[in-house]
Amino acid sequence: MGTMILYTALVDDAGLFPPTSLHMDEALARYRRDVERGNPVLTHRFLCPASRLDRLRGKDYRPRRMGLIVDTPEVPAFDDLPVDIVEMPLPDGTSVATLADQLRLPDGVRLFAEVVPGKMAVDVPDGVGLKVRCGGLAADAFPPVEHLAMFIKFCVDNDVPFKATAGLHHAIRHFDPSLGVDRHGFLNLALAVCEAVEGRDPAPALRTTDVGHLVRLAQSVPEETAKRARRLLVSYGSCSTSTPVEDLRTLGLIEEVP
Repeated sequence: MGTMILYTALVDDAGLFPPTSLHMDEALARYRRDVERGNPVLTHRFLCPASRLDRLRGKDYRPRRMGLIVDTPEVPAFDDLPVDIVEMPLPDGTSVATLADQLRLPDGVRLFAEVVPGKMAVDVPDGVGLKVRCGGLAADAFPPVEHLAMFIKFCVDNDVPFKATAGLHHAIRHFDPSLGVDRHGFLNLALAVCEAVEGRDPAPALRTTDVGHLVRLAQSVPEETAKRARRLLVSYGSCSTSTPVEDLRTLGLIEEVP
């Protein structure tokens, strides 16, 4: 068994987002089932676009933990909701420090500013993180391995926490014939962070599609490396909350939960 630290509280619930795009009732029902089952791979953080907060407020059931994804011109009030993370794109010409100062989020709420991985920001104040998009609905939304590796190395070298989103549908990097592009794997991503933590180039771990090699790599991660890697890789958003768990079980990296 590889160290469970690497996979604990890894997956945020992004069921409202493409390609799954659940209706609010469906998304909340799935979230509620996941909370009841309590799988340790899931964060049980419900990601909600700012534009759909009012719809969420109209429901009887509330998530116990939320991430606010800002898709509106202004950040709406959210003090009545259990938001602990706010994610938004870094506006052109604005530094991360300036954005954080403009928002002045409440204590206990952390900002993650989304940046383009090939064009790195260099001014990330304490208490603020970055966000990287690993894919999307078109081939050009998937960053090249070199750019994602550059992003990871920057975060590791500067001790900057980060979140990932989009495209990480499965554990292992694989070719998607519908888009004609290689999809990044979430296990590749986690192991790439471990490689960077240990002073190695993260690109080979991101690039490989060798399942056996990745499993062996995962099983050999030292506990302290896994802890530091996960302090940096906070979590990633997945529109499926079952596929990541199933992938890790199939690979033998987590045990079956009765």
